[in-house]
Amino acid sequence: MDLPQYETLALEAPEPHILVVRLNRPQAANALNTQMGRDLHACWSHLIAEPGDVRCVVFAAAGEKAFCGGGDLKERHGMTDAQWRHQHEIFERAYWTQLDCPIPIVAAVSGHAYAGGLEMVLASDFAYGLAAARFALTEVTIGIMPGAGGTQTLPRIVGERRAKEIILTGRPFTAADALDWGILNRVLDTREALTEAVMETARTIARNAPLSVRQAKRSMHYGLQMDIRTALRFEIECYNQLVGTEDRREGIASFNEKRKPVFRGR
Repeated sequence: MDLPQYETLALEAPEPHILVVRLNRPQAANALNTQMGRDLHACWSHLIAEPGDVRCVVFAAAGEKAFCGGGDLKERHGMTDAQWRHQHEIFERAYWTQLDCPIPIVAAVSGHAYAGGLEMVLASDFAYGLAAARFALTEVTIGIMPGAGGTQTLPRIVGERRAKEIILTGRPFTAADALDWGILNRVLDTREALTEAVMETARTIARNAPLSVRQAKRSMHYGLQMDIRTALRFEIECYNQLVGTEDRREGIASFNEKRKPVFRGR
């Protein structure tokens, strides 16, 4: 795979159909600066327009302590109001594009995820985390508020009352809390165990029919924004687009021939 190059991200394809996108500013706790916002927007946009043979993305981070500490406050120090708003527009577009990515994104949270870092986790399809990781939306403690989806994605995941407590206090919480509240799907004790668990899940997703996976993700993502009757009709529209695919015919043939299917994404 010919991987794009980014200043603040490291991309690798360790196995067929799996892409690892790694935040790569470990010297700054992978804090989100303007360039990282541009790089993330470009990366997710590329995967929307040209997914190639990628069937699952593992979203990870370099370094030992932090997944992402949030916005780079050193870069933001001294910005004018106009500069701040311009930078945040870049961040907004990066997060929205991540949400729009048709490929499943599994976050591997190997360190603390604060503010914008937690919002990246929330914008992923689901997440596994290290037991030692801590989480928070700390924006109200510095005079702003979550502005990259946090006030919308968090209540949808943990419920309104829990989200209000998390956001209005700004208090950090543990990986065990995150698991209990539905922010994390699994908690692992070591980095090695976290990596293996995420990669095994990515392999499982990548073995499935890619068009089916993308349509199922699309149906859930947009269906949750509709009333139930409209969502059910939308689900069938997504379903019917798979009936005429080669992969659907391959799935049925492989079952009857008692062999593993070979899906080609068409």
